[in-house]
Amino acid sequence: MRKWIELGWRPLLVITLLFIVWEVCISFFDVPDWLLPAPSQIFGLMISDWTNYSHHVFSTVELVLIGFVIGSSVGVIVAISLHLVPFLKQSMYPLLILSQNIPVIVLAPLLVIWFGFGILPKIIVITLVCFFPIAIALLDGFRRTDRDLMHYMKMAGATKKQIFWKLEWPHALPSLFSGLKISATYSVMGAVISEWLGASEGIGVYMTLASSSFRTDRVFVAIFIIVALSLLFFLLIMWLEKMTIRWQASEEGDSHGTSRNS
Repeated sequence: MRKWIELGWRPLLVITLLFIVWEVCISFFDVPDWLLPAPSQIFGLMISDWTNYSHHVFSTVELVLIGFVIGSSVGVIVAISLHLVPFLKQSMYPLLILSQNIPVIVLAPLLVIWFGFGILPKIIVITLVCFFPIAIALLDGFRRTDRDLMHYMKMAGATKKQIFWKLEWPHALPSLFSGLKISATYSVMGAVISEWLGASEGIGVYMTLASSSFRTDRVFVAIFIIVALSLLFFLLIMWLEKMTIRWQASEEGDSHGTSRNS
């Protein structure tokens, strides 16, 4: 906990200073509210207007969680398949890269035409945004496996399954979590983009309504909420990474201690 506090106070101080400069500039230059509201006005609206946009927040969070879980699962499955089957990697890896060259904002309307205005096109958008960083990061993690250890396990008669689960997968976990942290922030962006194109509720809908009615303060409320959700998901993945890596390290230490005692 102390380490988190020591690491967190510096960025918190920088953000606080930015808000202070923002507030002072708005007051000094007498900027109209419709052009750029002050942070105090935005935070005040976030508190007073909570009942009007809370259902939008919960809708976006639900969509992000579903899309992130599906996108992460697809990314892991794709990475493992391409790693274990070299023919698939040689054939599909270029297509994996090309899939990210199509702008999501262009693809989303086509998904609405093909699948309607339900939740399916939104999940597809978030999945497309999330799976790529995870798949690439995990493939890179598999590639960085210690070759000496792999050679030793092969010499000891280990099967491909044992090599994968005992060596390659544990070594790839840090890379996997790097991809998950990137995808966690992208998932919120993907959810908002999908809500722009056809939804009845969500932060994207709230932002669109605020923009069309020239409520700049509400647009900034939506932006602050999106940033907060992205940061929250990022910190959650960091916590899961810390717990997983710690558990893995302690388990390896226990196994090494047991083998030495025996």
